[in-house]
Amino acid sequence: MTGIDASHEPVDIAIVGGGLVGTALACALAPLGWRITLVEASPAPAPGGQGDEAPDADNLPPDPRCFALADASCRILQGLGAWPELASHASPIRDILVTELGRPGRVHLDPAELGMAAFGQVVPAPALGRALAARLETLDGVTVIRPARVTGTRQTGEGVVLDIEGEKTPARLEASLVVAADGADSPLREALDVPVRRRDYGQVAIVCHVTPEHAHGGRAFERMTDTGPFAMLPLPGGRVGLVWCVETPDAQALMDAPDDDFLERATRRSGGVLGQFSEAGVRRCWPLSLAVAGQDVVGRVIFMGNAAHTIHPAGAQGFNLGLRDVAALAEVLSGNPALDRGATAREPGEWLDAGAAWRLEAYARARRADREATVALTDGLVGLFSSRLGPVRALRSAGLLAHAMAPPLRRRLVSAAMGYRAPVPALALGQRLEPVRAT
Repeated sequence: MTGIDASHEPVDIAIVGGGLVGTALACALAPLGWRITLVEASPAPAPGGQGDEAPDADNLPPDPRCFALADASCRILQGLGAWPELASHASPIRDILVTELGRPGRVHLDPAELGMAAFGQVVPAPALGRALAARLETLDGVTVIRPARVTGTRQTGEGVVLDIEGEKTPARLEASLVVAADGADSPLREALDVPVRRRDYGQVAIVCHVTPEHAHGGRAFERMTDTGPFAMLPLPGGRVGLVWCVETPDAQALMDAPDDDFLERATRRSGGVLGQFSEAGVRRCWPLSLAVAGQDVVGRVIFMGNAAHTIHPAGAQGFNLGLRDVAALAEVLSGNPALDRGATAREPGEWLDAGAAWRLEAYARARRADREATVALTDGLVGLFSSRLGPVRALRSAGLLAHAMAPPLRRRLVSAAMGYRAPVPALALGQRLEPVRAT
């Protein structure tokens, strides 16, 4: 990986946003032979912070988030070369128990039904960030510019011109393709006037690590409530990652509660399935909303990850959806893009244009069904379980029971949630991508 260069040459691909999705994309594309520049607004993290609740930036408290990585996501990270660094921080999801607070319905999901040992892995967010950053450091062909921000965007017939502001950074960057992975409030999306469908869920997710009285055994729990899900995710060392969704007016009281009170209330909310909780880690909270871009491709700009779709954590699909974005774009930018049936008939010059219309059309087509279905699933779950209407409550309990008793339905839904909704990107299938070719 090369460093900052104040006199920057035109590149094939500029990635705006160096968070988890942006860094993963750089790791995926670098081996394919493209010239890549990643522009990130925050400064490089300070050395240290090796724990699984390490600070996510110099001015922020420790980050207790953990991600339930679907099986397809684990394969993608393996294909990026990031998994060896991450494996010791991962805990397998050996089964999942879904219940509803105060209602009899329950669903037990067993990966053995699909011939698998685990649904995926749970990893702490800081460990995932370190693994991706460490992998990026080993790759050539990527220039990282940070701290810097994009202040202007102009599209031409053959590329995109980005105006950049930052210390010792180029004033202008030209790229054939720009990928906006700059978060839920994407400045680039706003600058291009992309319409966004929004919904405020009126909920806040409170996240922390705790130690349960009983061993979790690799089981993940999701308890649906009328204020959002209460999830318990297995972590290494016997710890559990809590994601507790509450109505916005109630969040601050939980954030301010003494540890003993918070742990007692969390234990009651869990139904005591893992016994008493103890040793609460740092608490952080995030407001929950839906934000879906009306277009994921605008000219030669692609929106990816939270810049394209910020969704509710119900079902733990958000980052998994972003990783599938990464895998699909890597495939259409590779030398064997099966996602575009006409790729083998392209002219040599078309292979060397990262932002060619056929590539962007192939990406948008490949991601449409997965994105729409995943957004509909998470948004639908929130609406269904937030309703206090009697008929709706009866319907959802009946739905849980029907799901539990119908193996074919259960297998279809679980397979999609694991990241295997067609068309499945090559990286998610454990297949290797070839470098782009000119002929």
